[in-house]
Amino acid sequence: MGMLTGKKALIVGVASKLSIAYAIAEAFHREGAELAFTYQGEKLKDRVEKMAAQWGSTICLPCDAGSDEEIASVFATLKDQWGELDILVHSVGFAPAHELDGDYIDVTTREGFRIAHDISAYSFVAMAKEAKPLMQGRQGSMLTLTYHGSQQTLPNYNVMGLAKASLEASVRYLAGSLGKDNVRVNSISAGPIRTLAASGIKSFRRMLKRNAERAPLGRNITAAEVGNTAVFLCSDMASGITAQNIYVDGGFNTCAMSMADMEDNSEEA
Repeated sequence: MGMLTGKKALIVGVASKLSIAYAIAEAFHREGAELAFTYQGEKLKDRVEKMAAQWGSTICLPCDAGSDEEIASVFATLKDQWGELDILVHSVGFAPAHELDGDYIDVTTREGFRIAHDISAYSFVAMAKEAKPLMQGRQGSMLTLTYHGSQQTLPNYNVMGLAKASLEASVRYLAGSLGKDNVRVNSISAGPIRTLAASGIKSFRRMLKRNAERAPLGRNITAAEVGNTAVFLCSDMASGITAQNIYVDGGFNTCAMSMADMEDNSEEA
């Protein structure tokens, strides 16, 4: 029996086989969860439906993360088809491309700031509101995905860093609100991975190289490693864990400087 056998999980944000949400879905399926999915726009419908089918799921619903009406419709359908929900996985993040290319103060706009926070942070709150009634008495778990750019500046990450910081604060406040209902809320801060979303960040390949050089493990992490962590956090094995941000980044977040940095500067010494 898998760690998630008997649990019903909604996964929001599967966009391609390279996405972290895909790896989470794969791990959840392996561990026995029953899955439902959403897709963003008609362009992704066929792709997500085919991926859902490979995991035995027939529930694949349209959901614009910026629309309260579409979010409510997703959970109304889940109520009709399942009647209950154990897990919500929110793997959503977006900022206009021009906000992620250049110096922060030069490229950030009021509208771009609003969009990044609405889609990347508030959408998790909106989904939590709708998921709460379906998790009553279920020991529910909510999980979102963030990145270390919320804590330290990174070139070209810009307004997404602020949006992810807001998302992490929402995790803490949601955990405080939902704890009395025995619903846990956590986030995973994954190291850089080649995903569709990451392709929009300028100089991403260079980020991957520097991350691998600095991380204590000496490598970048895989989406499968994030998927396995998600399984644990959403399982009963993690019943005492809430309001936490768990790093899956090879230890990168702990290092101010690596030996590789020292070698780069050896001539200056």
